[in-house]
Amino acid sequence: MPAARPVGPRRLLPFRRAPRGPVLLLAGALLASGCGSGAADDDSAARADAAGYPRTVHDCGHDVRVDAPPRRAVSLNQGTTEILLSLGLADRMAGTATWTDPVMKGLEKANAGVPRLADDMPSFETVLDAEPDFVAASFASTLGTGGVATREQFAELGVPAYLSPSDCAGKDNSGDGDGVRSEALTMDTVYGEVRDLARLFDVEQRGEQLVAELESRVARATSGIDASGVTLMYWFANSTSPYLAGCCGAPGVITRAVGARNAMDDTHEEWPQAGWETVADRDPDVLVLGDLTRRSQTAETAAKKIEFLESDPVTRNMTAVREKRYVLLSGQAMNPTIRTVEGVEQVAAALRESGLAK
Repeated sequence: MPAARPVGPRRLLPFRRAPRGPVLLLAGALLASGCGSGAADDDSAARADAAGYPRTVHDCGHDVRVDAPPRRAVSLNQGTTEILLSLGLADRMAGTATWTDPVMKGLEKANAGVPRLADDMPSFETVLDAEPDFVAASFASTLGTGGVATREQFAELGVPAYLSPSDCAGKDNSGDGDGVRSEALTMDTVYGEVRDLARLFDVEQRGEQLVAELESRVARATSGIDASGVTLMYWFANSTSPYLAGCCGAPGVITRAVGARNAMDDTHEEWPQAGWETVADRDPDVLVLGDLTRRSQTAETAAKKIEFLESDPVTRNMTAVREKRYVLLSGQAMNPTIRTVEGVEQVAAALRESGLAK
């Protein structure tokens, strides 16, 4: 996610708080549509001493161990939040944070019952006040130095911390930007995250159902599509120095799924910044625009992006701008999340509607 990193390291508070032990909530698990009733899962998840614990998953070079199904999980990014909600775990979440968009359709009711700790990155103190027994994050810039806290700082308090493998597998986050990929992301990595979280929370059946649903949606959206020869460019945010998608993150998943080409596929940076002259020179057939509700950059909404593109003398004569070939995606659809599937569906539908794809 472009510009997710704070300007400087966040000062971490010196106190240490012991997290509250597991508590049994009375509300039943809220399931996302298509995940089934999960009655057997609910019975096992309701017991703090469920069979098969402790459980461990290997994650981004770390072993994440839980001694019982988490009861007070805190999700530090919208991507992990929407996975947990889709797995029907709203009643076992103590807080969420760092949002770019409205919650995914179908999850509104579940999400409404979970405290929002912050719209942006929360402080370490705020997260600890929620007394978590498990923490999940989508980005190393959130769960790491300069973010909310490191895994080690959570571990000192006995709180297991999980980082989305899509932000570490084949990716180097050591620089100042949003990371560089040595390997192209695939949806299998995102599906692996779903399965990891489902295992830790003792809802494996729901995880398999969710993965099967996502796979089916991708297959339906891309069946028979041929967008060869079509160039796409993805603009996340910022009108001064735009963040454009490199070859190999979530936009790369979308581009490959529809058989098109990314006009910025010569860079492995996740979200490189480029000048508008470069954008105009590459003159993509279609512009895929992030339609964000956050307010941390310029040109966050798609409407602001289009206003800029159609008024700026450098961009207004681009092919995609003249032809008004815009595809509007949520920020989450342009990040490595389960909503990347939503991005595949929307880009495929737009290319077919425009006649650019068969």
